Amino acid sequence: MNKTIELLKKNTMLIALVIVTLFFAATTGGTLLAPQNIANLIAQNGYVVILAVGMLLCILTGGNIDLSVGSIVALVGALAGQLIVNQKVNIYVSILICLVVGLAIGAWQGFWIAYVRIPAFIVTLAGMLLWRGVALIILDGLTISPFPDNYLNIFNSFVPDPFGGEINILCVAVGVGISILYVVLQLVDRAKKSKKGYEMESIAAMAVKSVLICAVIIVLAYMLAQYKGIPAILILLTVIVLAYAYYTSRTVPGRHFYALGGNEKAAKLSGIHTDRVLFTAYVNMALLSAVAAMACVARFNSAAPTAGQNYEMDAIASCYIGGVSAYGGIGTVQGAVIGAIFMGVLNNGMSIMGIDANVQKAVKGLVLLAAVAFDVISKKRAKTA
Repeated sequence: MNKTIELLKKNTMLIALVIVTLFFAATTGGTLLAPQNIANLIAQNGYVVILAVGMLLCILTGGNIDLSVGSIVALVGALAGQLIVNQKVNIYVSILICLVVGLAIGAWQGFWIAYVRIPAFIVTLAGMLLWRGVALIILDGLTISPFPDNYLNIFNSFVPDPFGGEINILCVAVGVGISILYVVLQLVDRAKKSKKGYEMESIAAMAVKSVLICAVIIVLAYMLAQYKGIPAILILLTVIVLAYAYYTSRTVPGRHFYALGGNEKAAKLSGIHTDRVLFTAYVNMALLSAVAAMACVARFNSAAPTAGQNYEMDAIASCYIGGVSAYGGIGTVQGAVIGAIFMGVLNNGMSIMGIDANVQKAVKGLVLLAAVAFDVISKKRAKTA
């Protein structure tokens, strides 16, 4: 019984995501889960996933957040518009320049936060104003469009199916292959833990979890196969999520973020260069903001002065909803992604139902408050237990 309760606690947001998805699927007459809408959901919320992964590392370091990410998206998007559309610079050279600019912005902010120790809230608030202003100067208040097709195809295209037919066979095959690989990796991981004498979940729990996850993967692959197949943006998201999930959970530098957020003094005494870890978090955040900017200008086929507005709020909300602790030191990439998907389904479902935009903002605010309140109350109960 206790193990069941513990399992439910660990997967609270995943269960909530399933319930919300089924609710909107029913209330929208199945439109939410239509193949075309699923592809649209992935394209719409790709930037949220990218930014949420970066925001996770910032929050892990001690509950710090980055308020400048939306403005960085606007600035890098404006730069991309000037280079690619106006100056006709090679698209790959332009992308490289934009990523380097993202790194430079991150280094600037990271220096003040990590080495001068100005609070992250102040530095990134200043960055929000500064980078938005620079974006407006670059654009001169105008929108730059359209972008060339060879650039748009990098982010907006679909992987072609060599088999042809009404159903994208390649997409289904990839879904089945990923499911098999997931099960194999779970068994290998379990064997390693057993060999080292680590505590493990029961076989039944692992089997149920594996079946559910594989079912979701295969159903998603089948639905995408009914439309145009695998979106290019989904490949980018998968690479980013897997890379950061491995980095944060399987590498020593990745675990340093958790140590810093758990207790900075203890982390420093154990030999961790805490300033460097904090610096890395904000450099990484700006880099991923630049990646998100590349995807956003491709999706909207324009670089606009209003780009990136409230993007930081979407990223922060995704992390907290996904179980990242408001105090730092606790959270996973998987949780942040679940939070981003939750926000995406919530937005899309309410939009399809025709709910007023102001009501949507109120609902998202209540959901965010509930997620953080759950985290705070849980920690208080754990301390008094």
